[in-house]
Amino acid sequence: MSTSWATTEGTARYRQRFAHLVAPGHFRQERGLWFSSIGLGTYLGGYDDETDARYREAILRAVELGCNVIDTAINYRFQRSERSIGQALRVLFEKGRAARDELIIATKGGYIPFDGAPPIDTAQYMKETFFDPGIITPADLAGGGWHCMTPAYLEHQLERSRENLGLECIDIYYLHNPEQQLGEIPRAAFTERLRAAFEFLEAKVREGKIRMYGVATWNGFRQSPKAPDYLSLRDLIDLARDIAGIDHHFRVIQLPYNLGMLEALGKRNQPYDGEMLSTLEAAARLGIIVMTSASLLQSQLARGLPAFVSECLSGLDTDAQRAIQFVRSTPGVTTALVGMSQVSHVEENLKTARVPPAPLEDFLKLFQKR
Repeated sequence: MSTSWATTEGTARYRQRFAHLVAPGHFRQERGLWFSSIGLGTYLGGYDDETDARYREAILRAVELGCNVIDTAINYRFQRSERSIGQALRVLFEKGRAARDELIIATKGGYIPFDGAPPIDTAQYMKETFFDPGIITPADLAGGGWHCMTPAYLEHQLERSRENLGLECIDIYYLHNPEQQLGEIPRAAFTERLRAAFEFLEAKVREGKIRMYGVATWNGFRQSPKAPDYLSLRDLIDLARDIAGIDHHFRVIQLPYNLGMLEALGKRNQPYDGEMLSTLEAAARLGIIVMTSASLLQSQLARGLPAFVSECLSGLDTDAQRAIQFVRSTPGVTTALVGMSQVSHVEENLKTARVPPAPLEDFLKLFQKR
């Protein structure tokens, strides 16, 4: 296992290595680390050896082209995405193509993952893997029986993720869609489950197994405050502060944001000092790193964009690049995550890094033309 983690010196070294290959603004500094404005996501794809190999090659190529943020989750492709990343990292480190302290690796825990492929008997798998060893009780589950965030379960998942990735320490660990539990349990019980999870994650920071934590969401930050599955960023920060003081390690959130899903920017649903802000505005004021998922909306935005988008986001060749440029140019976004399982997609998408983020004036024109 690699025993290091992303550092200020390492990520600065990586950034400097690409100074002549990418445009200013591609790397952004947050919490002492330099993040590439485009990150590689690993959600989609089959659970087969061919897809595994494609992901490994895509990761190698992405790191060669200036992408040092890699995002996954233990349940993605039944743990195969984590394992593909681990295999690619081993090649990078052994061949000296990148150092551990240059790369920012994120994963997530919360959903029940299968192991490589769906089991023949799901109930037997749950019994043997989680219930009989005492890792989970049925009462711990929510989200239709597929979501859990108890400390015992997160301990099991974190250890498996470290093994899959071949890393002693994971840079970012997310609770995966915790809002999945709201609607099945009362909000007060949900808050207590979050508290126990945050206490566990703070302990793992102290042990050197993770560096920071947060929540990766789909609906939670996009909803009205009255919605059953709404999440308040202020409340999450207050909970972390109550547990660990001002030096808590709740430092990052992930949510979907793209040309077709604008809530992070435009929906004022987050309370802050007596006013309602968008999630991006609230995160900026609270010092929270924002990673955005679904930059291409699962490839739906990779073609057929209106002509005015190319007029406002100039210097790019394809709609996929323009969609990525929109996200990475949005004030408050640190990294736009893009699912990339093929080298050709990596090479196309990372060409966006050669262009500076769109000036605010050009970015705002997009909304004037809609």
